[in-house]
Amino acid sequence: MRKSFVAVALLAGLLAAPAAARAQTFVTPFAGVTFGNDAPSEQPTFGASLLFMGNVAGFEIDFGYTPDFFGDTDPFDFASGSNVTSLSGNLVLGVGAGPVRPYVTGGVGLLRSRITSASDFFDEVSENDFGFNAGGGLIVMFSDHVGLRGDVRYFRSFEDIDLGDAQIDLADFSFWRAYGGVAFAF
Repeated sequence: MRKSFVAVALLAGLLAAPAAARAQTFVTPFAGVTFGNDAPSEQPTFGASLLFMGNVAGFEIDFGYTPDFFGDTDPFDFASGSNVTSLSGNLVLGVGAGPVRPYVTGGVGLLRSRITSASDFFDEVSENDFGFNAGGGLIVMFSDHVGLRGDVRYFRSFEDIDLGDAQIDLADFSFWRAYGGVAFAF
């Protein structure tokens, strides 16, 4: 009974808070490019971001997908392909109370790379790596609910996580991603 009372009191406090102190939720479908480091060339990428942002700090869930990340090795091999998928949870720190809000972000998550080759009877090599990303961007709102968001991030996988020694070694797989999208605020 006591836990229920505390939960109801917290919920009522959150609902009674002034509007300026409430967090804002942004949903941003995006398109952009991956480049640099292990990306052999600029490749188109797309995805979506769900950002819960307070006055200064927030949390984001970011999903990105880059088809043909490693490029075509054989232009006549139509069954081959490659892609990289990222899914991460990020801390976001931003400033600005008006319609323009610059921010920095960083977090950890999954980096999945896949390569399929028809010349080797549809051999597939896929790798799931734990990794991190860091970057920054800008949100510009044109109204209370619609704006634009741009972002540049660096992604890198971890090679080995040895909790016994508390040592995290960085792997060789890394790339950059730049994107722009329409931000919908709720």
